[in-house]
Amino acid sequence: MIRFNSVTKRYADGGVAVDSLDLVIDSGEITVLVGPSGCGKTTTLRMINRMVEPTSGHILLDGRDVTQIKPTELRRGIGYVIQQAGLFPNYTVLDNIATVPRLLGKTRRAARRQALELLGKVGLDPALAGRYPAQLSGGQQQRVGVARAIAADPPVLLMDEPFSAVDPVVRQQLQRDLLQLQADLHKTIVFVTHDIDEAITLGDRIAVMRNGGRLAQLAAPAELLSRPADTFVAGFVGRDRGYRALGFASAGHLPLHDEAVLRIGEPRGAARDRGQDGWVLVVQDALPLGWLRTTALDDAADDPVTPEMLNLGGTLADESGTLREALDAALSAPSGRGVVVHEDGTFAGTVTASEVLARIESRAAHLREQATR
Repeated sequence: MIRFNSVTKRYADGGVAVDSLDLVIDSGEITVLVGPSGCGKTTTLRMINRMVEPTSGHILLDGRDVTQIKPTELRRGIGYVIQQAGLFPNYTVLDNIATVPRLLGKTRRAARRQALELLGKVGLDPALAGRYPAQLSGGQQQRVGVARAIAADPPVLLMDEPFSAVDPVVRQQLQRDLLQLQADLHKTIVFVTHDIDEAITLGDRIAVMRNGGRLAQLAAPAELLSRPADTFVAGFVGRDRGYRALGFASAGHLPLHDEAVLRIGEPRGAARDRGQDGWVLVVQDALPLGWLRTTALDDAADDPVTPEMLNLGGTLADESGTLREALDAALSAPSGRGVVVHEDGTFAGTVTASEVLARIESRAAHLREQATR
């Protein structure tokens, strides 16, 4: 556990970065620090490993005041990941990851063997081990940075906007990778971001900080969305927080409909017989691939259906997923019928937006009823 007791950081010019911060970061969880630029997020993070020294107050790491621990000793038990990965350009991937184990006394061979094992954990091909940072993509560099941070198996991991410099697709994958890694390792992670969507995706709890370095609210994502503490938090979280909150509401057993599907490679002519409202779902080995518009087919009825003919606009919702996923699948499907899949990705059925909205209204009515008791 990390505890901030009335921690303040004041600079020589009188500026206050963090003001009387009281905050508890629970062990084994991801706590995300989020807020507007200049609100003290990064300063708060860097005070944990004494890269910034607090002016007053106490920061306790498992009951020990961090200012009473030598910085070198403290930092060896804390992993640190920054925005640009901070890799040594003249070290290979393997040697970058092996840096901390070597500093802790492991032989070069043992440290590199451990580093090689970590490559798979962070989603990197072992074939990249001998490359240099300049030969990697931004996403690959960030994965190396994460691997280096956890190489010595530290109980605490500090992450300062580590995914903000990569494109949205890579960023989403890195977020998924981090959640999977956390499920395996159960680290105490303090994560700084300016992106509330990223905070909601990753955080077990979210600490919203306001200008002046003060804590506005600390809450689980669902609570933050449904019960913001004040107008500042409500404004920062955003006006669409009601829709975001659906991401934490189980869809339950939706009224799924059977769909007459078409398999890839079947004759185009079969689409007209199986289509509904001008669309037919195309699958391969029971995995949904996309929608085929039956009204746009040419006269080559005997020619096979190919992937290039499909509309790929619709997202997929897991049958054990959330109301937000189900509604998004229905709204994004060109046919108006959201595709729901089993855990293994195979087709389970379809659902319409009106059916999902009925479930949402039923849930909202139930919550209103509970609130009045």
